[in-house]
Amino acid sequence: MTIALVLFVVPPPAGATAASDLPAVHLMVLPSGTTVDELAEAGFSPGLMSAGLGAVPRNQTYLDIGQGNRVFDSLYDEDLPWSQGCRRWQREVEERAGSAPAEIVPFLLVREARRHDLTVSWAGRLACAFGGDRSLYAGSEGALFFLEGALLGEAAETRRFLESDLLIAVAEPDGESDEPVAIGIAGHGFDGNLTSGSTRTDGYVLSTDVAPTILEHLGIAVPSEMSGQPIRAEGAVDPAAIESLGARMEVISSRRGPVIGLNILAWLLVSAAVVLAARGRTGRAVVRLLGLSVVYLPLLLLLGSALEPGEAAEALLVGIGAPALAALTLALAGGYRALAVAAGATVLAYTVDVIAGSPLTSLSLLGPNPGLGVRFYGIGNELEALLAVLVVAGTGAGLTAFAPSASRRASALAFVCIGLLAAFVFAAGRFGADVGAAIVFPIGAAVAALLIAGRGRRPVALAVVAAPVAVLALLALIDLLSGANAHLTRSVLDAGGLGDLADVAQRRLQLSARSFGRPVLLAFLPVVLGFALLAYLRRDRLRAWLDGVPAMRAGLYGALTATLIGTLANDSGALLLEIGAAYLLVFTGFAWAESGGDSSESKDADEKLHFRTPNM
Repeated sequence: MTIALVLFVVPPPAGATAASDLPAVHLMVLPSGTTVDELAEAGFSPGLMSAGLGAVPRNQTYLDIGQGNRVFDSLYDEDLPWSQGCRRWQREVEERAGSAPAEIVPFLLVREARRHDLTVSWAGRLACAFGGDRSLYAGSEGALFFLEGALLGEAAETRRFLESDLLIAVAEPDGESDEPVAIGIAGHGFDGNLTSGSTRTDGYVLSTDVAPTILEHLGIAVPSEMSGQPIRAEGAVDPAAIESLGARMEVISSRRGPVIGLNILAWLLVSAAVVLAARGRTGRAVVRLLGLSVVYLPLLLLLGSALEPGEAAEALLVGIGAPALAALTLALAGGYRALAVAAGATVLAYTVDVIAGSPLTSLSLLGPNPGLGVRFYGIGNELEALLAVLVVAGTGAGLTAFAPSASRRASALAFVCIGLLAAFVFAAGRFGADVGAAIVFPIGAAVAALLIAGRGRRPVALAVVAAPVAVLALLALIDLLSGANAHLTRSVLDAGGLGDLADVAQRRLQLSARSFGRPVLLAFLPVVLGFALLAYLRRDRLRAWLDGVPAMRAGLYGALTATLIGTLANDSGALLLEIGAAYLLVFTGFAWAESGGDSSESKDADEKLHFRTPNM
C-alpha cells in the first residue's frame, strides 16, 4: 500500500501526466465503517453520502459516482451483471443502462477526463467500475487519480501534500443496506460540513454529486447527463450534527410502523371499546375525537423531528399528544370549527417550516425520508397526499364553521386563493419543492370552487386540465427567476427534448405501477376498495350527511378529485391513494358525526346558496 500511496501522491514522470501546477483530483475509497468523526479529525470537511436509491450493490454505487446519475434498480431491465472479466462486464453495464428511462451514461466521468486530455491512473480494483482497464492513461491538462483500499492515516498523509489538488475520501459501501457512508473532502474552499444543491441538507450529499464536483475542480463543464450537483462546504465542521442527522434518517423507515401504525391501531381499538361499552351512545363524540387525532398526527410528528426522542418517547408523544390536542380543540371550539382549526394548524405548521428552510419536515416520520435517497427537502409524497385533503376539505370545513353565510362567489374565491397559495408554498422549488402539489392542489381547489359556484360538468373537466398546467408554468417561471434549481426545473425544464420528457413520464409511470405491488401497500388496497364500493352504494346517505353544508360538500368533492388525480400522476400512486383515502374517511366520518347535531344555521346557508352538486 505504501508504493500505491507514493504513486497516488507523486505525479508520474514528465510527459506521462500533467505538470504539478495543473489541477488534479484524488478519489480514495477507505475501509467500510470509516466514520464522519474520524474524517473530521483527519482534517477533512465531513459529511454523509447517500450510496444509492435504496440498498444497491457496491459496484452500483461506484457506477453512480462515475456517471453522475442514477435511477432505481427496478427501472433497469436486468440486474447489475456479476464481474466476469472487465471488458465484458463494462459492455453489459452499458447495454443495461440503455434500458433505463433516463440519461444514464456509464463511466461518463472518466470519459470526460480523457476527452479533455487528463491523466487517469488507478491503484486498486476501481478501474473496472469507473470505466478503466487498470493501465495509466497519460494526458497533459491535469490528472484524476483513483485509489481503493487506502487507510485513513494514509488519506490524512496524502492531504498534507495537497496544494491546488482536491482529495475526496469515501468509505467503502457495504453493498447490503441503504445506510449512507462517510465522505470527506480536503482542498481549497472545503472547511465546513459538506452539502450540495441536490440535498440542501447540512452534512448530506449524494453519490451522483461526486462527479460534478470533480469536473468543476478540473475546469470541465458538467454534462447534461449528470443529475448531481457540485459539493460545497458550509459553516463550521460539526461531525456531531452530521452523526445526529444520520441517526435520525436511519430510524425514519423503521419507526413509521411502531409510531404511526400502532398508534392509529390503538386509537381504533380504544374507540371501538368505548362505543361498545356505551352501547353506541358515544359514537359521534368518539368519531370526532378520533378524526381530529388523525388530523393532528402530522403536527405531532413534526414536533417529534424537532425533539429527536427515542422510539418509545416518540410513540407516546404522538399516541397521547394527538388525542389530547383533539380533546382540547373540541372543548374550546367544537363542531366544524374544531375540524377547521385542526386542519389549519397542521397545514400552517408545515407551511412555516418549509418556508423557513428547516430540515424538520424532511426528518419527520411522514416526511420524504431522505435516507431512501430520493428526496431530501420539501414535503414528499406522504405529506402531499394528506395535505391535499387537509387544504381543500379543510377550507370547506373553515367556510362551513366561520363563514356559513358567505356568497357563492366569496366561497369559490376562498377555495381558489387557499388552494393556489398552498400549491405555491408546497410546490415552489424554494419551499416545498413537490411537483405533485402543483397538480393536485390546484385541481382540488378548482373543482371545489366550481361546485360551490353551481357549475356543471364541463367547467369542472376544463379545470382539471387547465389548473395544474397554469400553476406548473407559473412555478417553472418562479424557479427559473429565483434559481431554485428544484425537482421541477431539473427533471422537466432541463430535459434535452421530447425524448427526455418522455423518459421522465415513463419513469414516473413505471414507479407508480410498481408502487401497487409493494407488500405493505398491497395489503391495504382491498380495504380502500371496500370503502370506495361502500361509499358508492351508500352515496345517497353520504349526500344526506352533507345536506346544509355546501362548502364542506364541495371541499370533499375537491379533495376526492385531488386524491384520484394524484394517484394517476404520481410516481407513488398507491401511497397517495391510501393516505388520501384515509383522510377523506376522517372528514366523511366527521360529517356524519355533525349531521346528527343542530345544523339549522348551515341549512339556512344552503337555502341561500341554492347549492346543487352536479351528478359526478
